[in-house]
Amino acid sequence: MAQTDTVTRILDTAEVLFAERGFAETSLRNITGKAKVNLAAVNYHFGSKKALIQAVFARYLDPFSERFHAAIDALEAEYGERVIPLEVLLEAMARTVLEVPAERHSLKVFMRLLGLAYSQAQGHLRRYIQEEYGTVFTRFVALVRKATPELPDAERFWRLHFVLGTVIFTFSGLEALRDIAEKDYGEHVSVRDLVRRMRPVVVSAMTAPLPEPMTAQHAEAPVDAKVSVGT
Repeated sequence: MAQTDTVTRILDTAEVLFAERGFAETSLRNITGKAKVNLAAVNYHFGSKKALIQAVFARYLDPFSERFHAAIDALEAEYGERVIPLEVLLEAMARTVLEVPAERHSLKVFMRLLGLAYSQAQGHLRRYIQEEYGTVFTRFVALVRKATPELPDAERFWRLHFVLGTVIFTFSGLEALRDIAEKDYGEHVSVRDLVRRMRPVVVSAMTAPLPEPMTAQHAEAPVDAKVSVGT
């Protein structure tokens, strides 16, 4: 078996098992058994489980980052000193996600992995994404800030994550949602149709009126209810 074939087989297997079971619940032995390689091969090519998790994400994020930088460059050249509209920025991101060369298991698996990166204790992964791909996301958020000057920074942070949650849920459960749409409503929905349908919803979420100010009683959450959010 060629070296590149070994690496590809390990990565293909790891991404599916991680998406199905979670990072903590998937052992290296689960991966090697399914991929039909020995544990030494994983250690040789990746060195650790953390490095393997990061390599799985890199297969998607490397081409995404390159293409998204290019998309932002093109928008900045087109708009010059003008503010790029929010819907244009969100459309550019969605289009870039769809243009990323699909691996064997495509967008659904990556969205599940992205959801797990937020819901499971994977601080190393968030640090890795920030260190390796933070520049492109920083550029995007800076442009979103210009497009939504009325939003306080904290509110913008939450709304971007509400939008991210909507996208992750929709695409990670795409097959089931498509089945429901076809069975109950007679609709045959493509991914691009779904993006067009989602666009006004996420734009409205970002531009909705600010919530009513919290009272002091509501602002003081119990200690055991506070949540630490990784960045």
